[in-house]
Amino acid sequence: MQNKSLEMSVGAFLVAGILTLVLLAFKVSGLNYKANADTYTLYARFENLAGLTERAKVSMSGVTIGRVVDIQLDTEDYVAVVTLAIQKNVPLSLDTSASVLTSGLLGEKYIGLSVGAEEELLRNGDNIDDTQSAIVLEELIGQFLFSRSE
Repeated sequence: MQNKSLEMSVGAFLVAGILTLVLLAFKVSGLNYKANADTYTLYARFENLAGLTERAKVSMSGVTIGRVVDIQLDTEDYVAVVTLAIQKNVPLSLDTSASVLTSGLLGEKYIGLSVGAEEELLRNGDNIDDTQSAIVLEELIGQFLFSRSE
């Protein structure tokens, strides 16, 4: 009888451990297991994303306020169009700027937003007009080396 209760407790411990690992994997990967009905959609156009991916975070002042939902290429202008899902409780002014930033020297890419002074707010489906593309480290090194050789 004692052997059966020991087996049951070990089994319960294993199930709890597996559930914990699954929840941790969701948390680390940025995947959501709940629907985000409390967001609105914005669009931003960038010339160079330099490794930005879907599900990358969108932050303001270091606080995550949304996610990158989709990345498409505009074949007319040959720029990347990024679809952002922003939390509804975060109002953004019409002159908000978006930048592709890097977390650390070689870290993950994310979108950083900076609000302006405009009183009118962005609405669902609006475009962020003021964007800054990513700084590519390889291009900077190439420019530095090329300028030194002249």
